Amino acid sequence: QCQLNGLWRNDQDSLMEISALRDNGDFQGKYLTRVTLSGGCAHISPLKGIQQQPGEGGWPTFAFTVRWDKFSNATTAFVGQCFVDSGGKETLTTMWLLREAVESLKEDWKATR
Repeated sequence: QCQLNGLWRNDQDSLMEISALRDNGDFQGKYLTRVTLSGGCAHISPLKGIQQQPGEGGWPTFAFTVRWDKFSNATTAFVGQCFVDSGGKETLTTMWLLREAVESLKEDWKATR
């Protein structure tokens, strides 16, 4: 079974640490991004999420949000699934949407990536 808690690294060299995974599937942690909208240095931001407990033999799906703390007026929502290969290596696959604040409704078209 795949365990979400722990330290994860993505292909952009960002780090995510899930430090508290509750029995009901709620979790929290930190995200250290190496990629920023402003092109600045890496920053640590809080994350909160939920894991859907799989049936027997299944791999858990999950979702979490990251509030980009202190360096960006944006929030990102991730959804994904956790897999374990035959060698025991755990892998998270995710998709994400980033919502950046804009100044007006007319600018809404450019707010989501």
